[in-house]
Amino acid sequence: MTPFQAIILGIIQGITEFLPISSSGHLVLAPHLLGWNLPDSDMFAFDVLAQVATLGAVIGYFWHDVREITWAVVTGLGRGRPFEQPAARLGWLLALATIPAGAAYLLFNDTFERSFSNPLSTALFLLVTAALLTLAEKFHKPERQFSDINWRDALTIGTFQILALFPGVSRSGATIAGGMSRHLERKTAARFSFLISLPLMLAAGLIGIIKLVQIPDFGHLLPAFSAGFLAAGLVGYLAVRWLMKYLNGRSLYAFAWYCVAFSLLNLSIFAFRG
Repeated sequence: MTPFQAIILGIIQGITEFLPISSSGHLVLAPHLLGWNLPDSDMFAFDVLAQVATLGAVIGYFWHDVREITWAVVTGLGRGRPFEQPAARLGWLLALATIPAGAAYLLFNDTFERSFSNPLSTALFLLVTAALLTLAEKFHKPERQFSDINWRDALTIGTFQILALFPGVSRSGATIAGGMSRHLERKTAARFSFLISLPLMLAAGLIGIIKLVQIPDFGHLLPAFSAGFLAAGLVGYLAVRWLMKYLNGRSLYAFAWYCVAFSLLNLSIFAFRG
């Protein structure tokens, strides 16, 4: 992988990690569209570093929330009153929301990882993202705000997150749709979606880095990957900031139509190439 390729893929990762159009789907399909025959080991290593970069982006944007939640949880445990403060309760709800996808990944890890080597199924899963966004908008009743989130909401949104273990299903799209199915306002659903991404992205990043350092020739990839890492982090921060403003008064239909168009483009190319 060249520095130019890493920067392009970093930009793609930064944009698509937070917009509800599937970052995993784009990272699987983009090299095929661009005619880049990149080794699976390179793509795995880059994906791990790009995830860490976008983790930094979401922590940076939600730093006030992260700091407040962490402090409230720690002090609540120290006092023996873990649910006393609203921020502490939110922290435990975030932890609860990560359980379904975390358990599914541990139980079916091989199945999910094999799906990343199948571009055709990835293109089809983009249609699942489009369907989730469309149905969320069609039946949405924005009646509830961030302070109204309860354990049922957390489990529902966490269950939707399981779908995002398949490449082509957007994590943010699935979890925002899950929040909207509970009649949370769009921006509230998005904020909770990004916050619950932190534990899973952190865990995935740590596991990935452990595997990463075991790759024999990883050292020679670092110069190129560093450029992609910086691109993913910067663009990711800008993307999450833009989306939070966008969802103030706009729907998700545009992202659904994009997923349909990108899926059909890839399916057409696969059919043409035979």
